Amino acid sequence: MSKLNKLRSEYWFNSDSMRGFAHRQRLAQVGYSRSSYIGKPVIGIISTWSEISTCHSHFPQSVKFIREGIIRSGGFPLELPALSLSEVMVKPTTMLYRNLLAMEAEELILSHPLDAVVLLGGCDKTIPGLLMGAFSANLPCVVVPAGATINGSFKGIKIGTGTHTRKYWDAKQAGEVSKEDWLLLEETMTRSAGTCNTMGTASTMACIAEALGLTLANASTTPAVDSAHGRICAHSGELAVNLALKKITPSTIVTEKAVHNAITVYGSLGGSTNAVIHLIAMVNRLGLSIDLKKISNAVAKVPVIANLMPAGEYLMEDLHNAGGLLAIQLRIKHLLDLSAEMVTGERLETRLAQAKIYNDKVVLPLEQPLSSYSTLTALYGNLCPNGAVIKPVAATPSLMEHRGMAVVFESMDELQNKIDSDDLMITERSVLVLKNAGPVGAPGMPEWGGLPIPKKLLSKGVRDLVRISDARMSGTHFGTCVLHVSPESAIGGPLGLVQQGDEIEISVSRELLQLHISDSEMEKRSKTFKHKELATRGYLSLYQRSVQQAHVGCDFDFMLGKNNASDPIIF
Repeated sequence: MSKLNKLRSEYWFNSDSMRGFAHRQRLAQVGYSRSSYIGKPVIGIISTWSEISTCHSHFPQSVKFIREGIIRSGGFPLELPALSLSEVMVKPTTMLYRNLLAMEAEELILSHPLDAVVLLGGCDKTIPGLLMGAFSANLPCVVVPAGATINGSFKGIKIGTGTHTRKYWDAKQAGEVSKEDWLLLEETMTRSAGTCNTMGTASTMACIAEALGLTLANASTTPAVDSAHGRICAHSGELAVNLALKKITPSTIVTEKAVHNAITVYGSLGGSTNAVIHLIAMVNRLGLSIDLKKISNAVAKVPVIANLMPAGEYLMEDLHNAGGLLAIQLRIKHLLDLSAEMVTGERLETRLAQAKIYNDKVVLPLEQPLSSYSTLTALYGNLCPNGAVIKPVAATPSLMEHRGMAVVFESMDELQNKIDSDDLMITERSVLVLKNAGPVGAPGMPEWGGLPIPKKLLSKGVRDLVRISDARMSGTHFGTCVLHVSPESAIGGPLGLVQQGDEIEISVSRELLQLHISDSEMEKRSKTFKHKELATRGYLSLYQRSVQQAHVGCDFDFMLGKNNASDPIIF
């Protein structure tokens, strides 16, 4: 076999050098004979399993099926554990570690004798982090999404993970939910392995991975505990072997066509606002051009046809039974580039030939979209020169055009200590403002953007306010929340200059977020602004000094673009 056509792993294993001997010796150490791997594609299974990552609790079984598929197709599987990011458990936020996972994935791929990888992730930051690393490494890869948990139910009511947590919490704060019911909800809301079953960030990113062409058909909507998940795992293992032999890399699949399709699908789903940050970061790793304004403009043209919580009525299991992501793509077929290549070797047009729509209540007709509002609108103005985002489809229509007086919290600690105070000066016309919740300020840009409604307003029946922050918001949540304000307050952004009682205007129709003070007053305040002190050691120090702002994806400034380094094969 010529050097040009060699499998990458052969540089480790097919050499008569001392190093080749050492590599084979170590595999013999754990029981493998030469015939197990010599001349065979070596396929890495990068798994984000851990005992604390409850959404991924089924991954050991998933890996078993992936292994079987790899072996069946003549490959040699090797499992490589990667940083496990459990959205709820990791503090202050998994977003702080998304870039660390991306770096780890890239180095795992490049430093080991791998010819292709199967990426096994699901919980919010794992698919973006894995793909950022895989895109930079640019070795053949296929994604296996974890799949969502099965439908929840509470006293005959369909329950969505995260979405109903917020709804019932507000009801509890208003005295409408008993302690007994609250405990019952805790024990019954999430009923199986898998990610949040609403169109939260995990489901959104899984669907985006599929729309980019990187998964098997409907892999993104198959529930975690559905038997079809095991078959998807096995087929993905088989596919990885084929990709390795044909050397089909992510850069050949994720083209401008694929990115267009991913943005369009995202718009149709009513997906998470977090997806914008992740998609920009992922695509930038391939050197493609994409920005917040481009995404917002594209999404504005796409009707929201997925009737899924938090904006709609149904859950991921219902979408899967209605035909899965293929059904969504079939409905918006005229908006997609059907010539886009899939990782399976087919074109999108061919894949959609098998699509069917089984439930028009879940996959809505084009002429009956979920809302007249879109999934995402980017806002600009003197409060967010580089942009901010809002999810109109999950917001209160009457608040889309609003002016109100700011009620300001300098930190999350201050908010938690004061939000339910009886002497908090606030009305339903007020605008809640949270500072120091961005990438540098929090740090890590936690999902604090769905600011709680004060008890004194909840007791009056108020369930939404205009809320503004440089934080993110859980994709499972809802409300009139302006997020990702850029530049963030901690580094001197205008949000940091807002004071109690300032008038703030939001206009979704004009894509405007404006602080109504004079330029001279803005300049006066900026002169006395004090920047946040940064960490002085460890990963946090690296993060705060290198992370970019939300409108460009929150990647590290030294990780942008393609990896142009030579393959680190050293003997």
